[in-house]
Amino acid sequence: MDISDFTNWNWNDFCGKKSFQIWNYQYKDVDICFQYLCLQIPVLAIIATISAYYSGLLNYHVRRCKRDKWILRIRYLITLILAAIPVIRTYTEVTLYPNSLHSVDYLLSAIQCFAWLIHFSYLMSLSTHLSPSLRGPVVMGVLWSLNYILCWMNLHSNYLIIHQGPNSLLYSSRIPYIFSIMQISTQTLYLITLIPSGQHSPALRFRPIGAATQIAGEHSPLFGIFSRFREDLDPNYLGVAQDGWGCLGKLFFCWVNPLMKKGSACKLQSAEEIFDLPLSLTTSYLSMKLVAALNPFPSVGSSTPQVSLIRALHTCFWKEFYGIGLLKLLGDISGFCGPLLLHGLVSFIENKDEPVHHGYLYALGLCIASLIGAFCSSHFNYQMSVVGLKIRGALISVVYRKTLSLSTLTLSHLSTGEVVNYMSTDMDRIVNSCASFHAFWSIPFQLVVTLYLLYQQVQLSFLTGVAFTILLIPVNKYIATQIGKLSTQMMIHKDERIMLMSEILRGIRAIKFYVWEDLFISKIMGIRKKELKYLGGRKYLDAVCVYFWATTPVLISIFTFITYAYTGNKLTAPVVFTSIALLNMLIAPLNAFPWVLNGLTEAWVSIKRIEKLLQLPDLVLHDYYDQLNNEGNKGILSIRDGYFHWGETNFSLDSININISKGQFVGIIGPVGSGKSSILSAFLAELDKMSGFVSFADYEQGFAYVSQIPWLQRGTLQENILFGEPFVSQKYWAVMDACALLPDLDVLPGRDNTGIGDSGSTLSGGQKARIALARAVYQDKSIYLLDDILSAVDPHVARHILSHCICGLLKTKTRILCTHQTKYLVNADHVIVLNSGGIVRQGPPAEVLPDYVEHVTNMELETDGPFDTVKESKMVRTVSKDSILNEEERATGSLEFEVYGTYFLAIGICLWPIILASMILMQGSRNAVDWWLSYWVTNFNSSTGNHSHEEFLIEVDSNNETKYFIIIYAIIAGFNTIFTLLRAFLFAYGGLTAAKKMHKKLLNKIMTAKMIFFDTCSVGRILNRFSSDMYTVDDSLPFILNILLAQFFGLVGTIAMTVYGLPWICVVLTPLVPLYHNLQQHYRLTSRELKRLMSVTLSPLYGHFSETLQGLATIRAFGATSRFRRDNAYWLEANQKAQLSSSAAAQWLSLRLQLIGVAMITGVGMLAMIQHNLDFAQPGLIGLAISYALTLTGSLGGVVNAFVETEREMVSVERVRQYLKEKHDGLEGEQCISFVNPPFSWPSRGVVSFSNVFFRYRDHLPYSLRDVSFSTRPSERVAIVGRTGAGKSSIISALFRLAEIGEGTVTIDSVNTKLIALPDLRSRLSIIPQDPFIFEGTVKCNLDPHGKLTDGELWSALSKTQLAHTIRTLGGLETILKKGSLSVGQSQLLALTRAILQNNKVVCIDEATANVDDETDRLIQQTIRASFRQSTIITIAHRVRTIIDYDRVLVMGEGRVLEFDTPQNLLRNSSSYFYQLANESYQ
Repeated sequence: MDISDFTNWNWNDFCGKKSFQIWNYQYKDVDICFQYLCLQIPVLAIIATISAYYSGLLNYHVRRCKRDKWILRIRYLITLILAAIPVIRTYTEVTLYPNSLHSVDYLLSAIQCFAWLIHFSYLMSLSTHLSPSLRGPVVMGVLWSLNYILCWMNLHSNYLIIHQGPNSLLYSSRIPYIFSIMQISTQTLYLITLIPSGQHSPALRFRPIGAATQIAGEHSPLFGIFSRFREDLDPNYLGVAQDGWGCLGKLFFCWVNPLMKKGSACKLQSAEEIFDLPLSLTTSYLSMKLVAALNPFPSVGSSTPQVSLIRALHTCFWKEFYGIGLLKLLGDISGFCGPLLLHGLVSFIENKDEPVHHGYLYALGLCIASLIGAFCSSHFNYQMSVVGLKIRGALISVVYRKTLSLSTLTLSHLSTGEVVNYMSTDMDRIVNSCASFHAFWSIPFQLVVTLYLLYQQVQLSFLTGVAFTILLIPVNKYIATQIGKLSTQMMIHKDERIMLMSEILRGIRAIKFYVWEDLFISKIMGIRKKELKYLGGRKYLDAVCVYFWATTPVLISIFTFITYAYTGNKLTAPVVFTSIALLNMLIAPLNAFPWVLNGLTEAWVSIKRIEKLLQLPDLVLHDYYDQLNNEGNKGILSIRDGYFHWGETNFSLDSININISKGQFVGIIGPVGSGKSSILSAFLAELDKMSGFVSFADYEQGFAYVSQIPWLQRGTLQENILFGEPFVSQKYWAVMDACALLPDLDVLPGRDNTGIGDSGSTLSGGQKARIALARAVYQDKSIYLLDDILSAVDPHVARHILSHCICGLLKTKTRILCTHQTKYLVNADHVIVLNSGGIVRQGPPAEVLPDYVEHVTNMELETDGPFDTVKESKMVRTVSKDSILNEEERATGSLEFEVYGTYFLAIGICLWPIILASMILMQGSRNAVDWWLSYWVTNFNSSTGNHSHEEFLIEVDSNNETKYFIIIYAIIAGFNTIFTLLRAFLFAYGGLTAAKKMHKKLLNKIMTAKMIFFDTCSVGRILNRFSSDMYTVDDSLPFILNILLAQFFGLVGTIAMTVYGLPWICVVLTPLVPLYHNLQQHYRLTSRELKRLMSVTLSPLYGHFSETLQGLATIRAFGATSRFRRDNAYWLEANQKAQLSSSAAAQWLSLRLQLIGVAMITGVGMLAMIQHNLDFAQPGLIGLAISYALTLTGSLGGVVNAFVETEREMVSVERVRQYLKEKHDGLEGEQCISFVNPPFSWPSRGVVSFSNVFFRYRDHLPYSLRDVSFSTRPSERVAIVGRTGAGKSSIISALFRLAEIGEGTVTIDSVNTKLIALPDLRSRLSIIPQDPFIFEGTVKCNLDPHGKLTDGELWSALSKTQLAHTIRTLGGLETILKKGSLSVGQSQLLALTRAILQNNKVVCIDEATANVDDETDRLIQQTIRASFRQSTIITIAHRVRTIIDYDRVLVMGEGRVLEFDTPQNLLRNSSSYFYQLANESYQ
């Protein structure tokens, strides 16, 4: 049926008119029949259909309160009245005025009555289910609102008929008008009942639970779907994303409404308060899927996988990834309809003879095309983000899984910073490339279609613009290639910077001891300078891209219209403004294409980086361990003819033959660097096995391993000991007693709930060692590998551990102990002696130990039962949470203006206004180009039509007029290109300046912070500032801020030009402004909280990953890799939840803003039709208005999205500013100003005096030193002894002022140290710390970082500490030291070498010989005596015999001085504390 058949139908019988008409010219209003037939009846039919659908839907059950029930009852009555009104009206009109009604009147009355009766049924269902809100599903509210508006329209039409002359008796009687008022009144009452939402009523809500809930609960640490009733849940619980919502709720993103409401109420405080993940997004599901795709056909016996990451990702996600492209295609096609319909509408306005209904169809088409585009765009973006999250979740899980399967030797080739970047920057690039892929095919498609449509408008003239575009293609390609190269180089230096920063944070205590802050600041700044060099190259290339992108549409339009005019064609409004609309469509793809190429290039680099990691050989325990030969062999663990290599260190174990039987106690001894720890690494499969056999029957069960440097996790003491095992009270307290930890509970502030910082930074060395031992004992393994665990504890504690733990609780276990203290091996079953990587001797202790008889005489072991009863008073458990475990500070509410001010000040006070002015001029000149075109078309057409030049400013012929318009047009466009170029480069320069300044300030603030900051703030949090947050400040923030300003000025220009072309649009625009403001306000509040949640949940993910890398050998030895994978999945899913909610909120806003744009476009179209009907429409102005209105949808969404994204990225500035503004204890910095300038040669005598000193590390902790007073003599050697926790190390901390003393004074040579700048104080003191700090660099740099000494002096010092041979073996002074290059004992010797080279008057030694053998210990003591004869030596010692010849001994206990006298005097007194310690040490 065509349009002619429709119009020729018998409308007289149906409507009472000769023909169907949309517009009633008599009353200048929409025709009544058209309202009934095309507006009211379809809407009522849809209301009836949707009401019927929801009446039978049972997906959301509600128990309502009394108030809500009464509101619904009122609404029932109103609905029944609405159903009765059309029946009463029809009966009245038929009775009073027969034959006055027509078919359409009866049809409308019937449908009205039917629709409201069905709606009554819907309301009955709403009382018990459908929605917790009294308003019901959103779609019903939208339909009712539409019907309400149509009722007002009908009332207005009836009013016009009455006041402008009724055409029938029925309307003269005013009956239709009266019933219209009744209907509006009743509908208004209905509206009042919609005001209460019912959300705050005490209603209980629950959803039916499907089978899928059980699947999710079994596999995911953060259950995607809960399998319990809603009554048991938090009433604010949001549930699983999209779960329980129908098609319309998903289509309009109504399922996001609860999140937005919660966010705007500032109730999003943790990841538990946002949407749970659906099953398809859970980490376990994604991980298994990608692992299966990466290794579909595992090759037997191969540990080196051949990985193609691209192919694996394609296998996993190709359906959803490519399927989303259909939405993109449909959205692109709907976008092309806009210019075509614009051409039709402007042509219609120019042509007065075309039927009126054509114009309405064009306007309606504009509305429908924009609506389809809005839905396609929003859902494409959301689904794309979901796919991106799937890829991210799968990749992070696989990367983490891979690191757990790599040996420590293999992993040592990768820096911590490089691996952390795999998890952060590389993941972001790969996820962002998902949308870039679709843009890669969509952009050429849009360009081809747009150019074809341009050809339809301006014929071959468009080729001049195309030629210019083609010339830019190789330029853009070259720029994208260079950006990719610069990005690769930038990432290399970024990895290097993060690695060094991680090293600095791990060794910050030693750095402060050595006063190396400035040295490492210069190192970091040197790397940062290289990084900024490549970042600057990228930014300036980006500026070139911005210039081309912004000016290309202008230049194309110039070339196109000039060519079109000079070829003799006439520029008309339809041609010009359709072409402008098409050229505006070119802006987005042309702007995006270089970024797309850049994003794809960067993603390819990141994929190759991750692929390289995944291709590293796995540690396959099945291949490493051999079958145990049980024939004549009772061993549980053995090595036969073993040859093992340490990789780049050139150290190896050769000809190793060991056989250990079940239950044996085996000791391993040897000099420093002989290979004791390497033997344990060989058992643990952490070394490269070149040849030989390693047999262990139960390797899947794992070992209980305690490393020489204890590895502890961030958490409570109890959590570290349990290590994932359930708490069993009797077993737990027995382990605590056996490991001598019970006395420590009395001095720790939270007992066994005391917080432990990163790597145990808040504990003493002895406490860390015993906690690590307790963790191993609690695991109850069959084999225990103990690497020098007794060296860090006091002799009496070591004796307790040996008797109660190693030979007590573990007496039935197989124990292998590496130690330098042979006296503890007299009860061993077997002793192995190593030297230079080989076994020198092995056998029973009586045959191997040279002083066996002496040790047996002095040693008496206690053999208490494994589970002695512990006093109940000692088992008191506290639940108070230590402040060190507090969650990361998360700002709430709006971003402070100072946050923006911080960034703008970093850009520069003078530079920022210049950038702003250049953007204003750029946008103004851009709008002036289009305005001049409109002026040209209007005036040129009127002059050629009148053949007169009186209305022109310049009276010339037609050709000269064309030339005149073209010259002005070109001049304006020229200014636009200049302003664009200025803006692009100024912005690039400003972003680089801000990045440089903020990183420098942050680095200086961190490096000058007090130790309390590092003790209470995790390494992961600080690293997050330097990696993720600084990457945002470097790259993301300037990029999005640039977009925000461009979008904002573009929106202002668009609205200004639309209003200029069509002033009546203000009628439509005015009510949309508050709606627009309300939407963006709700979104900003929610989005900001979600961004903060994303940042806060990211730090634990990085921290856990960094922790795993450090304790990898321990984790794998305990067989805890599965649990750590679950922990990683937990933290990952917490972050994924925040990411998903953030994406959903963004598209919720995007859709609603685009719908506002649709309303604007519809309004422009309808107003154009009204002006046409009133005969005062100007095609030029209307074309200008509509061409800009078509871009309004994108501009509205673009401004809010860019603003919110800028605000979200500004959170990184806020997080950096938290440190810059000292919003954390310790960030106020250390004292770097001297109140008293020390003498030139100070200290000259080295007299250290403590006077009534009270000292503690943090304000809420008890004092570590209490009223401590003592004084040394010049060049005196003083030893400090005492039990664990006595305050020995605190004396050194107070001397170096790692924390300020509370009361009392500390003086050196009568100078109060508190009055001296810390760099001056610490540089005059030397220390050999308990935990030696070796940074990655040359041996020479580690010994003499400032380069002031000669090689001869360095070799001389190395010879004194017995390290010269080791260093020569490694390759000399220029050898790069890495993790594992030196043993722990050798590292302490290197620290001793540093002290010798410094040659200060005061030397502090904190257990310098704890990890060396007895012979090396004697040589070191001789070196100390010889090298520091003129220095005051303060030594903390556990081995009493090493300090027996010291001048005096300071005995500490519970933070107080117990004794201070010569060793001889103290030993003469059998009741002295020192006498007891000495006896325990020698026993």
